[in-house]
Amino acid sequence: MKKMMALLLAGMMVVTAACSSNTNNTPNEGGANGGNNAAEKTNLTVWAWDPNFNIKAMNLAKEAYADDNANVNIEILENAQNDIVQKLNTGMSSGTTKGLPNIVLIEDYRAQSFLQAYPDMFHPLTDSFTASDFAEYKLGPTSVDGVNYGLPFDSGVTGVYVRTDYLEQAGYTVEDMQNITWDQYIEIGKAVKEKTGKEMLSLDPNDLGILRVMIQSAGSWYLKEDGKTADLAGNVALKEAFETYKKMMDANIVKIHSDWSQFVANYNSGAAASVPTGNWFTPSITAAADQSGKWAIVPLPKLTNNANSVHASSLGGSSWYVLNVPGKEAAAEFLGATLGKDVDLYQKLVTEIGAIGTYKPASEGEAYKAKNDFFGGQEIVQDFAKWTAEIPNVNYGMHTYAIEDILVVEMQNFLNGKAIDAVLADAQKQADSQIK
Repeated sequence: MKKMMALLLAGMMVVTAACSSNTNNTPNEGGANGGNNAAEKTNLTVWAWDPNFNIKAMNLAKEAYADDNANVNIEILENAQNDIVQKLNTGMSSGTTKGLPNIVLIEDYRAQSFLQAYPDMFHPLTDSFTASDFAEYKLGPTSVDGVNYGLPFDSGVTGVYVRTDYLEQAGYTVEDMQNITWDQYIEIGKAVKEKTGKEMLSLDPNDLGILRVMIQSAGSWYLKEDGKTADLAGNVALKEAFETYKKMMDANIVKIHSDWSQFVANYNSGAAASVPTGNWFTPSITAAADQSGKWAIVPLPKLTNNANSVHASSLGGSSWYVLNVPGKEAAAEFLGATLGKDVDLYQKLVTEIGAIGTYKPASEGEAYKAKNDFFGGQEIVQDFAKWTAEIPNVNYGMHTYAIEDILVVEMQNFLNGKAIDAVLADAQKQADSQIK
């Protein structure tokens, strides 16, 4: 009888504990509490980097959602991007979701390495937003086998920021830089250097982002379509990108920098004439208020000898992911209702942050059509939105940065006289041995 009473009491305690766990709002393992009662608070945690861009964007989404969803509490935590990568890898490789957020921002170049390495750790978002409403090039990196795991965020769309006064001194106009090739860009750069003494652009030898820009414009990448196998030897777009990079160096139109502050300073000081880069560079250009009216933004040059190359590409960009932890349904609903379809929110992202999203319906809003006085009244957001829709869709795969580490060394070998075919063949061998 005593044993039976003890078992009965133990069973009652388990039932009582189970029934009381939700009413006490005790967080679940993943840090979120779904709850069964509409009056209860649902707690969601978000990880992102950059307080003036990504975190500010998420705070705007949080504010837009709050009016009709007072029962959802969203905590946004700032982490450096490298810290997020490390924490995700550590947590996911251990097989536990303890301490992980509900929503996390992941750079597009790194997305596939997580999605393919930890396929069970991400919650599908296919039913949370309409994928066709977003720029096509963002859907490849954020999906696996046709399932959307990432909600596309900012556009890494590129263009060329150019000093119109330097162009004029060299005998050119903004119109002369419309729809040109990289070879034509180099020729204009030579004239600018001759007439003004200014280099045409600034590059970091340890950052080959400009190669990524060039090859994506031709629908190519460092990896084959499977996203796993290196595609270096025999890659015609990459070969021409290497050759174009060397032409720039040989033409003596490149100013070298070694870090971000030097990069920005080369333009704010007036030492360089143009910047082929992502639209996120706009705040850095406009920081030099004394240069207002002296800049324009033109389409990206295309590869000279590649018929597939277009005047649009991407550099950077990131997307939002929901982890497979308690609260995932609420997290997916929040993203879908805000960044998945809120046109007004996207207007605020432009006006308050300068963030250009990849949500196509937003481009019809007034903020996208505004004239920018710094750039001579140009509708720069509208232009960037147009170019975003033209970016070729490529699979960034799992090894973008690992391969680029190899290419940084091989680029120096190429600049020092090693034949291009040998350069890419050796890079292929190294990649094949290092990437499994």
